[in-house]
Amino acid sequence: MVALLLGGAGIAITASPAQAAETKFNVKCVPPAGGGSPVEGETTAKVTAPASAKVGDEVDVSWETVKPASNNTDLMDIPQDAVQPTGWITVSGGGGELKVVGEKKNPPIPKKAPMQMSVMKGKLKLTKAGKITLTPGKYDVAVTFSFGTFVTKCAPTGAVGVGATIDVSAGSSGGTTTGGTTTGGTTTGGTTTGGTTTGGTTTGGTTSGGSTTGGGGGQTDFPGKAVEVAFDCGPVVPGGIKTPVTINAKKNGGSYDLTVKTAKGAMAAPMALPAGALKPSMDVKLGGADSGTVKVSGPANADPIPDKAPVSLSDMTGTYKPGKSGKVTLSPDQLTIDVTMAPGSTPINVPCKATSSGVSLELDTTAQPGGSGSSTASGSSTSGGGLAETGAEDEGGIKALALVAGTVILLGGAVFTFTPWRRLRGTR
Repeated sequence: MVALLLGGAGIAITASPAQAAETKFNVKCVPPAGGGSPVEGETTAKVTAPASAKVGDEVDVSWETVKPASNNTDLMDIPQDAVQPTGWITVSGGGGELKVVGEKKNPPIPKKAPMQMSVMKGKLKLTKAGKITLTPGKYDVAVTFSFGTFVTKCAPTGAVGVGATIDVSAGSSGGTTTGGTTTGGTTTGGTTTGGTTTGGTTTGGTTSGGSTTGGGGGQTDFPGKAVEVAFDCGPVVPGGIKTPVTINAKKNGGSYDLTVKTAKGAMAAPMALPAGALKPSMDVKLGGADSGTVKVSGPANADPIPDKAPVSLSDMTGTYKPGKSGKVTLSPDQLTIDVTMAPGSTPINVPCKATSSGVSLELDTTAQPGGSGSSTASGSSTSGGGLAETGAEDEGGIKALALVAGTVILLGGAVFTFTPWRRLRGTR
């Protein structure tokens, strides 16, 4: 996620017709966690700026990506108006970098199709006479889905040619040309529950500033950030699961009502699933001042899921009553899915232990009487996690799970794959 560009205080002046030049250079693009391996490729950038101007002018500069370095992944389609690019142009003569930002505007981009990005624009204040060169460099591509915003970071791997040159004539002031005319700004969104990014920065391929601190000042809503979580589901799901998870909180007296969202990805179900077939729950791990876990659970699917129709997990809710005062972190932990194929039948329990996770939310809490993170739950108490208590190692449970007849559930880029029906027939 990137900052919206705020223009400088002055009015942009183009002292001569704009000139545009294309330059090709190699880049390495590193996707966010769970988005695949780094990709190296060649990109073509067209930088546009006035051919000449004078000291004191503030000129428009733009960067158009004529040819992207890579295509969309094969994980999911990118929706319309979901891609927002940010680039940094090196200004010669000690001018630093000029930050240019594009609009969040693009057509739908299918899997494996070339990426399409809007033109990035910025304003450059000229404070020194002479020839000023503009050279494109690193850039970020933020893509927003319903479940979160994810940033791919690209940087040149070799020399980059000059994109444009401005001949700056003497004016009323001297000094050094600088690209520091782009200021903060914010882009809201990032998750369906209002995750925010401040300052327009990104770190490590994931959004920064997504967690919210502070429980005072009258604030009641505390949006978390989407974190990539890897789950180990044992032999039931070979290879495990990777999906973004977001934890959001709403202050309710001295407690917090939690809502946990997973990726709302979808794929064609291989068979029809009845209403009430899938019911998710999760342990939210507490850290910092408090410890233990909070159980959240979601309702089962209200409607039948037709064959080849999209499949998703419902949002999970629960209540956290702080047992300690201070800064408390909330991280996704074990995910459990109960599968019920017929009314009244015993649910098949599918436990998935989080092998890697991250902090989605930070709260500044005040201890409440009777509060305890390790026992707070939504209608039930937590067991502290662990696969041994869930029956996941039970061979009969795994075989019973096969009766789901090869159900496949896609969570964004993550896939649950249950035992195929034809394999079951061979063992019966």
